[in-house]
Order: sequence, then structure tokens, then C-alpha cells
Amino acid sequence: MEKSIEDKMMIEKKTVGFIGGKFLPFHLGHMYAILTASGYVDELYVILSSSKKRDKELCDRDGMKYIPADVRLSWLGNAFSDIENIKVVHMTDNYGNDDYNWEEGADVVKTLIGKNIDYIFSSEYSYAAIFKKYYPEAKHIVIDEKRQNFNISATELRRNLYAHWDMLPGCVRPYFTKKVLVIGTESCGKSMLVKKLAKVYNTSFVHEVGRDYCERYSDRLTPSMFEHIAMEHYLLQEKRSELSNKILFVDSEATITQFYLDMYFNKAHSSLIEEIIKLQNYDLALFLEPDVRWVDDGLRFSGDDEIRKKNNDRLKKMYADRGIEVISISGDYNERFRKSKELVDSLFLANPV
Repeated sequence: MEKSIEDKMMIEKKTVGFIGGKFLPFHLGHMYAILTASGYVDELYVILSSSKKRDKELCDRDGMKYIPADVRLSWLGNAFSDIENIKVVHMTDNYGNDDYNWEEGADVVKTLIGKNIDYIFSSEYSYAAIFKKYYPEAKHIVIDEKRQNFNISATELRRNLYAHWDMLPGCVRPYFTKKVLVIGTESCGKSMLVKKLAKVYNTSFVHEVGRDYCERYSDRLTPSMFEHIAMEHYLLQEKRSELSNKILFVDSEATITQFYLDMYFNKAHSSLIEEIIKLQNYDLALFLEPDVRWVDDGLRFSGDDEIRKKNNDRLKKMYADRGIEVISISGDYNERFRKSKELVDSLFLANPV
């Protein structure tokens, strides 16, 4: 028997719901609530509500750097890209934390979704009266109000993020990963120090990509290879950040690549490498002085004390010229390790590891 038009419309009607938040930052409690909500409806809209004024007020209050809305949107997009019935949308306003206009906000939400809203999801019953007033036809469902599954709030995370690191999804962690750079001229212990620090902090590190090229081509490099080295090294840092435990240690960077391009090809210079230098951002840069014994590994060629000093001074000047602040580390290998660890620990004094 052929179905009536009314029957077909009932079959085709999809249930619609939304869940909103500032996601400042996005955490596993949010993840759980959103995934649970997606099981109630055919279409779930995850609405990022952002206001530079409000968001900066909250971040400043809790001692966290401001997180731009596009960064938070990228987290949500990454987290739910493979869940077909979840759609991420963005709404903005200019209100502060204490003067938000719920009526105006409801009008924006309804316009963004453009469909009848059947369900509203949150984690607090305290929103019931507001939702009943501005979304009278929607059913309010509270998910895990007592936070039995993930006992964390965005406020707690902002105030002590590194103590609650496990509550951050993998897509969020790279944004907050501290990057510690270890630099210096050849044979000053960079690679070994980076490995030791990564082990003691149980995290990842980025090796010196330039050395890969030297070994692959028996130290017979071309000028264009240095640009490849700088780009590969930069991209490798982005990838390794995703696997890091609060800190990423980095052996060398693009300024050193520019330094060796000049050394190999006598005053050669790359504007592309300079652009990569500008993109780089480190929380701490440890400059190892060449006061340990020079070791000939078959690829190094500047073992004379005078040449080592000259190269060291030139590399330091390159960092100074680019406005990159470095901290000098000297002494034997144990002294370097001890000093470096103290400096790394100091990065987390406000937010302990």
C-alpha cells in the first residue's frame, strides 16, 4: 500500500539538536558530552560561541594565553571529522563573560541551524530555565552533570593545564606543548643532550634533519637541499608535537641551516629559510658553548679551537640579529644536563608538570 505524503514526511523528518560552548580549551569532558549527544539525534550541531572580549577575560583571569577561535574550531573539526551526524558551526559576539545576551544568542543559533531544534544538550541543569524560555519547543538533556566520566572543567584546565594533561584530546595537545630548542655549532653535544632530556621527561624529540642529508649524500650537498632541510625539519616538529608529553625537544633549527648554507657555499643565503625562521616559535632556546672536546665523526670539519670560537661567535650573532633570545650553556656533559633540566623545569613553575 502506497504511503501518504504525511507518512513520507514523518519518515524523512530528522531530529536536530545542538550543544554549545566556548571550548576554552576543548577537553575530554566536552568530547564525551558531544559524542553522547550525537547518539540522541540525526543531526547534532556543535556550536563554538566566541567573543574576543569574553574569551580574553577568562584566559587572563585564569593565567592562560588567549586561544583564538579558529584554533578551537580546528580542534573540533579534527575531533569529529569522522562522525557523520556532527556538524561544527561558529557564532561570534562582542559581549563579556557577565553580560551575555541569551535572547540575541538564541536568534543567532536558530539562524545558523535553520531547522527546528528538537534537543538542546548541556552538562548543567542550571541552564534549564534559559533554554525553556528561548527554545520552548526543544527538550533539554543534561549529560554527566556530576562529571563522573571525566572530572574536569575548562576553568580547572586553564588554571593548571599541565597537571591535567591527560584530559586534553590529542588534537589539542600540540597547541600547548612547550618547545625547547637545543642549538650550537658542531660537536657541542646537542644530539645527546636532546635525547637525554627527552628520556627524562618521557617525551618526543626532533633530531637534526641536516645530518640525515649529510649521511645520505656523503656530505655532498647542493644549495637547494638546505631549503629542503629547513622545511622538513619544521614540518617534523609539527608532527612530533602531536606525540609529545607536554614538552618537545628540538635539535637545531632553520637558523643553523642558514649558518651551514653560508659555510658550505661561501656567503650563500636563502630567503625561504629566513621565512621558515620567522615561522618558528620556541619557549626556550639553549645555546651550547663549544667548550667540550671536539669529536671527529667523519662529517665534521671545524675542530681547530680558533675556528670553533669564530663559528660560535658568528652563530650567536645570527640569533641576535634575528631577535632570537638564547641562553648559554657551558661546562662538561653532566653540568650541561643539570643546567638544562633546571631551565626546562622553570617553564612549568606557574603550571607544574
